[in-house]
Amino acid sequence: MSVLLRGPVHGLPGAPGAILVEDGVITWVGRGKPPRPADEAIEAEPEELIAPGFVDLQVNGFHGHDAAGGPRAIEAMSEALPETGVTAFLPTLISAPVTLGAAIVASVAAASSPGARVLGAHLEGPFLNPSFRGAHERACLAEPEEHLVEVVAAARPRLLTLAPELPGALAAIASLRRAGVVVSAGHTGADFEQGRRAIEAGVRFGTHLYNAMPPIHHRRPGIAQALLLDRRVTVGLIVDGEHVHPALCESVLRLKGAGRVALTTDQTAAAGMPAGSYLLSGRSVASDGVVVRLEDGTLAGSAASLDGLVRRTAALPGSSPSAAVAMASTAPARVLGERRLGRLLPGAEADLVLLDRDLRVRLTMVGGCVKYRR
Repeated sequence: MSVLLRGPVHGLPGAPGAILVEDGVITWVGRGKPPRPADEAIEAEPEELIAPGFVDLQVNGFHGHDAAGGPRAIEAMSEALPETGVTAFLPTLISAPVTLGAAIVASVAAASSPGARVLGAHLEGPFLNPSFRGAHERACLAEPEEHLVEVVAAARPRLLTLAPELPGALAAIASLRRAGVVVSAGHTGADFEQGRRAIEAGVRFGTHLYNAMPPIHHRRPGIAQALLLDRRVTVGLIVDGEHVHPALCESVLRLKGAGRVALTTDQTAAAGMPAGSYLLSGRSVASDGVVVRLEDGTLAGSAASLDGLVRRTAALPGSSPSAAVAMASTAPARVLGERRLGRLLPGAEADLVLLDRDLRVRLTMVGGCVKYRR
């Protein structure tokens, strides 16, 4: 089965272009006549945009389903996420005892991908700073002792968030990196120098920048500034108007550039649903339809969607639709080393999203198959 998509193509400036998809893979991108005729043609309007599919690195839940609910819940999330342009994601679990976390990683691996691709688990904890735990339960946190790190490394989560100032954390970062785990700094009280040492040890991502981190002070910049200044590091940013002030979002984009900012939702089961009570890794949370909190008022993930973050980011001063799309696709795919995702090039997976003039999703394709159409 082959499909030709014609219209404005992300990364191909000027006149409208086209993308040829054959057997689930992009085989040609250009202008004019494709090298071979296609079985089907999809036409975009002049003000629409054919873009790479979105990749979300932090999905605790979606559309009433909690990622901790096991393979069926994750598969239901996979089916629903393409309506927001997401074609690949990491089911994310907040802190749990190490053995339970390892079991959850296996549960994620057992889930199929009926819609968006399930790329593996993101374990947010348990090696977090108790003073910056946010919605994480104190009793579930632990220091990264060698035997615990070995259990996590053997489970092979795709991404793990830890606090690099904890005793043994630098050695843990190195061990996890050797096991093929992408290590992120988050829920941390680390200062600037501790942040720099963490990056040297192998940290390459910053989980929901500014949130659950010390505020930046002109004499004590903290780990956030270390993450911002190092070109090796990509930072996750929740541009929902609640987690980070728009002025700081603008500042991050100016400093890091679109290539090193990954829009992440940190969404919960409340995302895509009306106000009400939902679960976050088994804990009860309340959503007013915009913000998700614990009973004590602590922020607990979000009700945001990735296409919504793209629209907000595109509207920031100095940003653009093209930059916002790159932050939702190319940047997060690069964090995971996924060279065939998040880009529109021959040989890449045919994971595409067609956005209308308002950057709302009109069509989502995963592996050359349409998974959502409006």
